[in-house]
Amino acid sequence: MDIVKEIILSTEEQQIISSDLAHNYQIVPKEDTANLISFFISESASKETVKDELELILGKSIKLYTVSIDIINRALILYYRKGKRDTGQDNSNTEKFKFASQDFLEELIFEAKDIGSSDIHFEVFKDEARVRYRIDGKLTEKYKIERDNYLELVNKIKIKSNLDITEKRLPQDGRINYDDFDIRVSILPTLHGEKIVMRILGRDTAHLSMDKLGMAQNEKELYLEALKASKGIILISGPTGSGKTTTLYASLKELNKVTSNIVTVEDPIEYTLKGINQVQLREDIGLTFTNALKTFLRQDPDIIMLGEIRDGATAEMAIRASLTGHLVLSTIHTNSALGTISRLIDMGVPAFLIAETLKISVAQRLVRKLCNTCKESAVLKGNEYNNETFDGIKEHWISKGCENCHYTGYKGRTAIYEIIPIDSILTQEIKKNSTNLEESISDYKESNLSGKAIRLVQNGITSIEEVYSIIIENKG
Repeated sequence: MDIVKEIILSTEEQQIISSDLAHNYQIVPKEDTANLISFFISESASKETVKDELELILGKSIKLYTVSIDIINRALILYYRKGKRDTGQDNSNTEKFKFASQDFLEELIFEAKDIGSSDIHFEVFKDEARVRYRIDGKLTEKYKIERDNYLELVNKIKIKSNLDITEKRLPQDGRINYDDFDIRVSILPTLHGEKIVMRILGRDTAHLSMDKLGMAQNEKELYLEALKASKGIILISGPTGSGKTTTLYASLKELNKVTSNIVTVEDPIEYTLKGINQVQLREDIGLTFTNALKTFLRQDPDIIMLGEIRDGATAEMAIRASLTGHLVLSTIHTNSALGTISRLIDMGVPAFLIAETLKISVAQRLVRKLCNTCKESAVLKGNEYNNETFDGIKEHWISKGCENCHYTGYKGRTAIYEIIPIDSILTQEIKKNSTNLEESISDYKESNLSGKAIRLVQNGITSIEEVYSIIIENKG
């Protein structure tokens, strides 16, 4: 038996066989040459039988190197993550994983969905191209593709998305529809070719619930109270991928009554909600947030949801809608709940109008949780992090990686919220155009994003590395 402590595979080596084949035979690629493929194999496997079957399937001579079952299992979990649809039976051969396969794009899409990927990135460079999956907020490289094959793949995606295959100079947006999910396709011309990002959009709304968002009880009560307003604006802020849209949809489900007329304009429509009138943004034909909102006001709405407030014109229309007796929900890109107020002022919205219409400001982030099976405690050294925020933390938890978390060290995510209701004191400060609003929210200061993130570290739920950027950005 060869002495191997850990198997490390490049992206190209992973592509030698499919996930089904690897798990079925308990093998991991070692090397692929013109006439020979060598594999690591579990010491408990029948080498002769596996060798004969692999030579028949792969059409090459096979050489097997025996290693312990623990090493094989670690490599399989790390490099060949199994999805929900995997049956454990080998119903494919390696050609399915070769680009030449007509089903490559379909297999890639369903593989990404099955293992919980939110986005698929197709990128081309000078000499090669690659495919990456975003899983739990992090990108991981999955495939390498030759440049010539990449061009063919781009055309296949354009055809499935009903886009112009001859247009290579301008960005394009499209959509692919499946029975139980949709895909939003964004194409961007870059230096060496077109980059494509596919966003996987699920249609299952069962998980959309205020109880499942992760708000603390007092936070949920504050937020639900704001949702009861007959008019005004509710804004949710955070970077891309922080869960803003999920919070919006859960809010709409809470508000969705037969007595209310709810209209939305979104880009894209991520979930279909029965009883709600949803409009897809189409800026290419002039259907912008601003123009849609003008039409909405003639549709006798009670509640309006805007996917995002991007500019002053949209902000002005949202303010106008709230002043005329409508409840408006939307998202905005800021670092904190108070930052939302500054952002609206920067967009040209008068401070007194913000004070009159804004009901509650919410900032949120998604944080990866440490795997409970393998996380380890460690003493925090004084010079390990150059931030006084950590002075009171003597012990913290670090990610290690195990079979349970696919050797990432993390399993699942949790949301943290900063919720600031616009009460009478804060309203007066906003009207004064005060530059020091922090003192007006002393009752909520301990509930800011930085404080929430630190408590997650102290309670061993996540690592300092995971929340460090949140703490630095929101340390005020």
